[in-house]
Amino acid sequence: MPTPFEVRWTEAQVETVLAQVRAYPWPVAPEVEDGWAYGCDGAWLKSLCAYWVDGFDWKAAVANLNRFPQFTAKVGDFDLHYLHVVGEAGGKRPLLITHGSQQLLYLLTEALCDPGDIVLVEDPTYFVYLGIAQSHGLRCRGVRLLPDGLDLAHLEQVLEELRRRGDLPRVKLLYLVTYYQNPTGYTTSFAKKAAALKLLRRYEKFAGHPLYLIEDAAYRELRFAGEEVPSALAAPGGADRVLYAGTFSKPFATGVRVGFGVLPEPIRTTATRIKGNHDFGTANLLQQLLARALATGAYERHLAELQRRYAHKARVMTDAIRAHFPANVEWREPAGGLYVWARAPKRLRTGAKSRFFQTALKRNVLYVPGALCYANDPTRRQPDHEMRLSYGGASERDLAEGIKRLGTVLSA
Repeated sequence: MPTPFEVRWTEAQVETVLAQVRAYPWPVAPEVEDGWAYGCDGAWLKSLCAYWVDGFDWKAAVANLNRFPQFTAKVGDFDLHYLHVVGEAGGKRPLLITHGSQQLLYLLTEALCDPGDIVLVEDPTYFVYLGIAQSHGLRCRGVRLLPDGLDLAHLEQVLEELRRRGDLPRVKLLYLVTYYQNPTGYTTSFAKKAAALKLLRRYEKFAGHPLYLIEDAAYRELRFAGEEVPSALAAPGGADRVLYAGTFSKPFATGVRVGFGVLPEPIRTTATRIKGNHDFGTANLLQQLLARALATGAYERHLAELQRRYAHKARVMTDAIRAHFPANVEWREPAGGLYVWARAPKRLRTGAKSRFFQTALKRNVLYVPGALCYANDPTRRQPDHEMRLSYGGASERDLAEGIKRLGTVLSA
């Protein structure tokens, strides 16, 4: 008998799915560079699906499908690949599988927060998470971000201010994008992760409840320079307070919406139950494709190719920036991820309503205005002179031309 949250597949159901796979008009990327831009092209995915389609043992297929419960991967391909993450947590833990890491961020926020609560975020931070916080009626406090992670003195200052005002019981979590951050591309050092956890622990006695650290590691595997940085799970006390959010979408293919969490109890059980109210489980077919890619080594080979491609495209963008941007625009060489954060002089506004942004649009150039990446924090003035530039999706030709056009606007 299947559990209440488990689905058993029949051979007829498997054959129906495979017939659709055979008939699907898989796209093939017109250019190699575009084919690798955000994952893989259709021909490559079809080669994975061929494992299912041709000469397969149907009874074994059904058994293999039924091996994956809807909510969590058992110890197997997923856990073997991410053994380093589970090991950082201090031992073997089951992964909570979600519909992309974005769903996990929503689940964790819903599990931990009530309307009117306070979440601490990097300043700037991932603007989509700000939308999650807003949808839950939360207040955000920004903590200054430096190239190696949070400004720890400012984090302590914010916590102390909240304690003095009696607001610390409303603080529930600190949200960090710790690897090649969206939007800045910065990576948080392990020392800063450990220090931030220590500060949160110190202020728990005033909050009256655990203060969790959500570590959003969506871009961790897209490293193409520098050394690997351990996650906050490996810091003292991290196994009990760090909620680690990872994804297969960024390092594999964005259309494969499968994320995972390494979570302590009781958070894992609570998030699992909330997920049951959302969708009854993550797509089994996508889990099977990933399991096959991991088992055959295709995942690692594909990831290595993505890292090489993104490193090359980052060089194309930064070479163009050096050639065309004015010297008073600040930026840093990326070591991974998908983004370059450009900071113009403060007198130049780059927001969505600015003349600069509208002029760039007229030249068919689009960037993410930096102002969108700052929380609505009344304790500081919101910056409006920055831009998030992405080398992920555009072709090399468009990257070079787009930066050239943007440089012209900057120099006008």
